[in-house]
Order: sequence, then structure tokens, then C-alpha cells
Amino acid sequence: MKTDKSKQIMERARRVIPGGVNSPVRAFKSVGGVPRVIARGEGAYIWDADDNRYLDFGGSWGPLILGHADPEAVAAVVEQVRRGMTYGTATEIEFRLADFIVRHIPAIEKIRFVSSGTEAVMSAIRVARGFTKRDLILKFDGCYHGHADPLLVQAGSGLATFGTPSSAGVPEAVASLTAVLPLDDEDALERFFRQNGDRLAAAVIEGIPANNGLLIQRHEYMRLLRALTEKHGALLVLDEVITGFRLGLGGALQYYGIHPDLVTFGKVIGGGMPVGAFGGRAEIMDLLSPDGPGYQAGTLSGNPVAMTAGLATLEKLADGRIYADLEARNRRFVSAITARVRGNRVNVVGVASIFWIVFQEHIPRAARAIDPDGIAHYNRFHGKVLDAGLYLPPSGYEVCFISAAHDDALLDGAAETLAELIKEEAHTWT
Repeated sequence: MKTDKSKQIMERARRVIPGGVNSPVRAFKSVGGVPRVIARGEGAYIWDADDNRYLDFGGSWGPLILGHADPEAVAAVVEQVRRGMTYGTATEIEFRLADFIVRHIPAIEKIRFVSSGTEAVMSAIRVARGFTKRDLILKFDGCYHGHADPLLVQAGSGLATFGTPSSAGVPEAVASLTAVLPLDDEDALERFFRQNGDRLAAAVIEGIPANNGLLIQRHEYMRLLRALTEKHGALLVLDEVITGFRLGLGGALQYYGIHPDLVTFGKVIGGGMPVGAFGGRAEIMDLLSPDGPGYQAGTLSGNPVAMTAGLATLEKLADGRIYADLEARNRRFVSAITARVRGNRVNVVGVASIFWIVFQEHIPRAARAIDPDGIAHYNRFHGKVLDAGLYLPPSGYEVCFISAAHDDALLDGAAETLAELIKEEAHTWT
């Protein structure tokens, strides 16, 4: 497979962009090889600068649930662009998208749009601190909530540790106000709340952690977290940037049967345009300016192009049929791969329209349970997958997505190819 043009573009990009990329994982540092510079996408496929075609399981990291360049979404966006891309004023389309989300998510009474998932979680934390008048935040090892300072922390060796910076430029004083717990550990959770619950502003958790493996949590664990936050007067912030309107209309809230205080969104609600949102109980959201003392603003927040793309996407999903089809297809796809690779110390984990290939015998529910040797196998496997015309995320910790454009015929062919390549890599395991 020729990669000359991708290589040349990346070399030029490195002269003017740090690492040649605007998000680190795109540099292929984990998997090696030449980062593919993508030129276009249509349906289930993307094409790179060298005109290589790939069946895409990256989906721009999740928002493209309808596939690339969905004709109806594109038509709606083009029509809006002709009327203007942004005005810096209130628009009817942002009210319509907000109303759609509020009607479909029982936990949300009011919502505010921002321009990224990071911004959504950052703002939710600020509101939580303002509402509770407490400073301490709890997050969980293996959950990624964007690159805001309070969340770029790492855990120490203890079961419950206070964060230390995991990025240059994050002050220790900021990181120290974030506590970090391991996932899937009720004892550590209860111990933390006994010791710190009364000074905790909020616990922040991904609905289903999907940036450090697909770590599907037990319902009992999520319900315990909800109960403990309520008992101690802390807020529960459910990060649904990935899972929101990806798992289904009700997202992870419906999946677990919990009712958080605040929810954050991104990805699917923008239909592929840059977007984020946070919402929750009216009494909490009313803390925000101009009604309350909590400041948050954004020049391009709720811009009409992103709102139009998001509403066009969500309206196509509203009757639930696409979700049912996606879940059935993904279940069939995952089962087909699993049947072919059984006995090879490999698992394919799936939920809704998300799947994850993990080179280890046992399916992990926590970051500490992910085998680094398995990740090394994925890194070697990734290059072979690209050469076979399939695009998977360039990191063994990242998950894959299918879209409405991935029909059974495409998935059957991909399952066969992936299974053969998985077995080939698994046979090198010593």
C-alpha cells in the first residue's frame, strides 16, 4: 500500500504543527507506521491522500453514527451555511436541539451548548463546585474527560489517592483537588466517601469508559456511586460525550437506570461538527450566568452549523430503528469474530454500536486490568489491518464504532479479515 503522499504531508505538517497533528493520537506514536492523512469520507469508507480506501471503524472517534457525509445531514448543513455560518446571537435552531435533548433525557431539565466535550466537562465541574460550595472532585482511573486541568491527573499507588499532574503545565495545587479511585472497587469507593464525602463537590465518571478500553461497569457499581453521592450531598456528573445518543436515545442513563445531577455530551449531538453540551437539574443549571453567579460563555457556542448538523442527525435517530439495527449488526459482527478467534487469548467486547479488540484472556472492567503485553500485540496488529483496507483507531486503548452505513455484507467481510489477522498476531504470543 502506497503512503508517499501521507508521509510527505505529515513531514510538512511537523514544521508548523507540534508533532504534525492537532490531537496526539493521530501521530501513530503507539502503533508506528505512517499516519494516514484522510482526504474524504463517504458512507462506511474513508480515502487517504494516496487514494487508499479503508472500511472505517474509527467514525471520527464516535460522532458519525450515520456514516460519513450522510446526504440528509449534509443537505441541511449546506442550506444553513448559505444563510450564514455564525452570528454570535441566539438562534432558533439551538433552542430546537436543546428541546430535543431535554425531551429525550429525563435527567436534563436545562442544557447549555459549548464547542467540545472537554469544555462541557470543565463547565459541569465549575457549576458543581458553585452549587455545592465545595472544591474536591472525584474521578476514576481509566476514565478520560478531556484535557481540562482538574482532570489531567494520575493516581498514585494507593486505593484512593489525590491527583498529581499528568501533563506539563498543570499546577499541583489544581491537581490536588482531584481524587482518583480505581474503577470496579466498591470497598475503595465506600472508604473514600466515609473519609471525604462531606467535602466532595462532584464525582465524574464516563457512562461506559471508552478511552482506556471499553470498560463496561456493573450496574450495582454505578448505582452504589449514585447512592453515595446523594447521601453525602455531592453531585454525580455522568460523562456521556461518547455514549450519549450512541448507546441509544437514553444513553448510559437508561443503560444503568441511574439519574445523575449533571450530564455532559459531545460527538453524536453535533453530527460530526465540533460541539459539546452540559445539562441537568434546573436548580443547578440556573446557577449559570446570566441568571446566576456562575460564569460560562463561548463565542461559537450553539453556532447554527453545528446545531443544524446535530439536529439533522438526532431526528433520524428519534424513532429508535437505527439503534435497533446497529445493535443487532454489532452483536452479529462481534459474535462472528469471537467464534473465529476462540482459544487465542483475545476478546472482542461489544455494546450497542461500539466494540473493542483486546489481546488478553479476561475482559477487563478497570484500567489496571488491561494487559500491556496485549496492547503491544494490538500495536503490531494495527499495521496489518491498515494494509488489509480496514481503519481501526491507532491505539489499543481506543474503541471502534460501526455506523448505519456498515451493512451486514461489509461487516461479514470485515469479521473474516479481522479474525484471520487476530489469529496471526495471537500466534506470536510467547
